[in-house]
Amino acid sequence: MNRKKAMLIYNGNAGQKNVEKTLGAAVPVLSQAIDELIVKPTRKKRDAFEFCRKIGEDIGQLFILGGDGTVHECINGISQLQTKPDIGILPGGTCNDFSRALRIPQNIEKAAEALVNGKPVPVDVLKANDHYCLNFWGIGLITEASTHINQTEKALLGRISYFTSALRTISNLEPFSFRLSIDGEEFTDEAVMVVVLNGPFIGTNKIPLPQLSINDGKADILVCRNTNLAALKELFAMDDPEWDSFAGELSYYQGQTVEVETALPMEADTDGEICTKTPASIEVLNGHLRMLAPLEKEKS
Repeated sequence: MNRKKAMLIYNGNAGQKNVEKTLGAAVPVLSQAIDELIVKPTRKKRDAFEFCRKIGEDIGQLFILGGDGTVHECINGISQLQTKPDIGILPGGTCNDFSRALRIPQNIEKAAEALVNGKPVPVDVLKANDHYCLNFWGIGLITEASTHINQTEKALLGRISYFTSALRTISNLEPFSFRLSIDGEEFTDEAVMVVVLNGPFIGTNKIPLPQLSINDGKADILVCRNTNLAALKELFAMDDPEWDSFAGELSYYQGQTVEVETALPMEADTDGEICTKTPASIEVLNGHLRMLAPLEKEKS
């Protein structure tokens, strides 16, 4: 592992007290393990994207201190590079979903220690049209919930705010028609949500899909048809779901290429950010990035 030079990008708008606390926990650990650490704060939207797009080949590691939105911007900048640094996520947001997929400790200091002593692992990325997603791409309920989150509520309640937003949204949600093509096999149906998954966590909740993996070269597609969410609640309560019991309410597929069309363009949620619309052509870029993960004995 190249420890000579690394970059740390952090959310500079997180509030002075919070920034000082998180940097104070992370920087001393990183500095002891790396010869030269470049620290870059974001001040406005797309700063993280621009920092990553311009990273030189001399940068061996990129550490991202922030939430899923900051990680998402960085991934879109890094994914376009020919030579990519190893990426370490320091969980500084509300949900930190992909860091959970890598089993990174949710305490900043412990995360930094685990990453500098960890190893890089290959990670898949979803490419939706010209946009990159690390965790998921979705339309319907998941997008509506993200769009209608009350920011004051989010600050007070954290991850619970995603569920309160979903409850407000669901009563007004109408099923939509869609056409889905997975590795060339086509389906037409109606649903309230279609989610294409790479990571196993959404809003800190683990989705119990036993075949879901962040580096198997496949996307996991979940279709929810029922507006009362009873099937989804039941699914989340299971360790090993029996899909026959969800017939008519939920469907689960896997594939390397996914195409989604809707009667009218629909906004899509990509890792918690509303960035793209349907129609969408999604492909799995197998092992596109190398991300730092704790050694087996340090996972938590």
